[in-house]
Amino acid sequence: MCGRYSLTAEQEALVAAMEVGRIFMDHTPRWNVAPTQEVPVVRVDEEGRRLDPLRWGLVPWWAEDLRIGNRLINARSETVAGQPAFRDAFRRGQRCLVPADGFYEWKKDPGGKTPHWIARPDREIFTFAGLWDRWKDGEGGQIRSFTILTTGPSPVVASIHDRMPLIVPPGNRAEWLDPGVDPVRIAELLRTMDPGELEAWPIGTLVNRPANDGPELLEGVPGARPERSGEVDD
Repeated sequence: MCGRYSLTAEQEALVAAMEVGRIFMDHTPRWNVAPTQEVPVVRVDEEGRRLDPLRWGLVPWWAEDLRIGNRLINARSETVAGQPAFRDAFRRGQRCLVPADGFYEWKKDPGGKTPHWIARPDREIFTFAGLWDRWKDGEGGQIRSFTILTTGPSPVVASIHDRMPLIVPPGNRAEWLDPGVDPVRIAELLRTMDPGELEAWPIGTLVNRPANDGPELLEGVPGARPERSGEVDD
């Protein structure tokens, strides 16, 4: 699964990496993105790529309660096309990219669980495959939300967890975003996308609390950003 991730880049670097033409939010570095929060997501429309704030945890258009999104933060890529919560968004081509520069998984050890931060060796931004949907509340307001697709683990992740986010390589991003791409091709992408080289570093337990959102979470990790984004709780 994917229950936490980081996006520590500044907005200028994020916009450049994602090649977005329109920006509808201000991004500040994040070390501990958690479900139900609004975070940067890349979508596409008639005018090209755009960077929008979407809520993590997909709320299907037909849902009666916003809270359903709290348990729909991930979707298995192998079965997403047929799952009731996701199949409409999948069929309509409501695909998105979720930028990140690392994600967290917890390894079960004899003494408990040890969190690990998993990232590219060069610490550059990569993208998770996502689906998004639009939900209307009873007063006419709208909430746009997303889920992150998961897949089997790469060799590095396999020793930590049995699932990981589905990473969309740069060469497949345009296809993934394009709602006009044939579903057969999308099914092929889901089976064949390669996450590329990853590294995993054990870290402290500060990440266990979503309120902790500073570089202290990655203390001792080579190449991690050193700047602070705010106070960290004990």
